[in-house]
Amino acid sequence: MNIKAKALILTSAFAGLLLPATAQTSSTTPATAPATINQRKENQQDRIANGVQDGQLTPGETRKLENKESDLNHEEHDMRKLDNGHLTAADRATLNQQQNKLSNNIYQDKHNARTANTDPKTEVGQRQRLQQERIAQGVKSGQLTAGETAHLEGRESAINKEVHNERTANGGKLTPAEHRQVNRQQNRTSRAIYRKKHNGRMQ
Repeated sequence: MNIKAKALILTSAFAGLLLPATAQTSSTTPATAPATINQRKENQQDRIANGVQDGQLTPGETRKLENKESDLNHEEHDMRKLDNGHLTAADRATLNQQQNKLSNNIYQDKHNARTANTDPKTEVGQRQRLQQERIAQGVKSGQLTAGETAHLEGRESAINKEVHNERTANGGKLTPAEHRQVNRQQNRTSRAIYRKKHNGRMQ
């Protein structure tokens, strides 16, 4: 037997040994499996939390996104209820389409011109920033559900609008009475954040 024939036989034998291992690895590699509904939800929440934390998402934008996420969660719950806790192939297709839309919404809101101030100089602004960081942490850890986050960000958005309107009316400043009022509202929101993060409900 010549050298070329021997080399061909050895190469074939080696390839035969590798094929089963390769096939087994590719069939069990998690990276090739599509993300589950829950994995996608968790990913969306992480993206929202990061947007809140780095100021790419304003409280108003976050409220709208989390309302959509909450609606999607309710729809999934209703689908599972109709099928003894399971999702049909049609259910999964519908939820995936809606998650795709939400994913696009998150991207658009994080890349538009609207941002939240991540380095405020005033006491009111610093408290607003602290509240946002606490909310972002709650979203990321799962301590805040989408519905709870939407509610909290609605409150934050309302306070921000009130502060903006009062500053506009007073040459960029808050009067002492307005400052006290905003402080009371921030105190109530701070307590609401704490309660919702510690009520046992998880995303």
